[in-house]
Amino acid sequence: MTDVLERFLRYVKIDTQSANHSETYPSTLKQLDLSRLLVDELRKLNMQDVKLDDYGYVTATLPSNVSQPTPVIGFISHVDTSPAASGKDVKPRLVENYAGEDIVLNEEQGILLSPAQSPDLVNHIGETLVVTDGTTLLGADDKAGIAAIMSAMATLQSHPEIPHGKIKIGFTPDEEVGAGVDHFDVPAFGANFAFTVDGGTVGELAYENFNAAGAEITIHGKSFHPGDAKGKLINALQVAIDFHNLLPAFDRPEHTEKREGFFHLISLNGEAEQANMEYIIRDHDRQLFEEKKALMNQAADFINQRYGAGTLELHLKDQYYNMFEKIAPHPEILDLARKAYRAVGVEPFEVAVRGGTDGSRLSFMGLPTPNLFTGGYNYHGRFEYLSVDELKLATQVIVEIARLATKG
Repeated sequence: MTDVLERFLRYVKIDTQSANHSETYPSTLKQLDLSRLLVDELRKLNMQDVKLDDYGYVTATLPSNVSQPTPVIGFISHVDTSPAASGKDVKPRLVENYAGEDIVLNEEQGILLSPAQSPDLVNHIGETLVVTDGTTLLGADDKAGIAAIMSAMATLQSHPEIPHGKIKIGFTPDEEVGAGVDHFDVPAFGANFAFTVDGGTVGELAYENFNAAGAEITIHGKSFHPGDAKGKLINALQVAIDFHNLLPAFDRPEHTEKREGFFHLISLNGEAEQANMEYIIRDHDRQLFEEKKALMNQAADFINQRYGAGTLELHLKDQYYNMFEKIAPHPEILDLARKAYRAVGVEPFEVAVRGGTDGSRLSFMGLPTPNLFTGGYNYHGRFEYLSVDELKLATQVIVEIARLATKG
């Protein structure tokens, strides 16, 4: 078993699920279980400046082994897994020499991982896959990235003949709940640029992502007995439905792809007297993003004109922006990544991420940070799987980025 696979299997067995609406940072203390393990492993690798700070950030330094000036490069991944599915008692299983068949994840419950539902599976015939037992997510997002970084550092430490400049390592909590770099100290990190290792398909190189906003809505209804409600009842749940229907029906995630943005209703709860809604708003294009927020404000105004002032309270908050704006002025970073991909036999392809990474916010904090692949698929659910072959390539890419950066 390879070093990177051993690390990955060790990490996914630690429950690090983050939590929305938590009042602590990190949002769950169990994330620190993995963070502390990583600190121990980094020290065993003889990394320098190894630290776990009060916010749960793990940082470390691999000193340069060359005399010429080279850029300081950061590699960053997140320790938490998504709140969307359980990350407790993960039971990873290897499927060796995959032949294209349905994979039985859980015979007792009749849970299958099938090419019919996951067409990407057919691209992995002959490879070794890691799958779940069908009751939890796997955690490749982003423990595959952590394993790749750690294995790459082990490779560089055990092969001093590979030239490299100073390398900075960062492992963050709470990426999945949008708070991964809330307290990240970019100047103290000290990198000229960085890469998040948090992508999917082999060859994927991402330097575009959504502009993102969140909307919290409170609707104040007026409740009366339904037998005596005519002209008096304002049902907050009905108002919520009316508001939702004012937004474009085809601007929803289930009808969009590629660079198309959307409104996504992520929660609705309440009763006749009061209801609460939460949305996320996404678009790669900054102008279209602003237009979507304006449309939501117009819908809120219409509701308040129809039902009375103050019926609907809308609070919009920008969350992150398209990192392309900050990375485009530094094409040399992307050229370095492309050369590293090709050095290990991988042809890079650019994708516009339909989401965000820590790198999107870091780029706006002064640290240009595109995103590298890991070989993970079907994130945030029980059908998540990992290609071990692609994870090994991700590890090699990190080593090659470090090596090629010394060549100027």
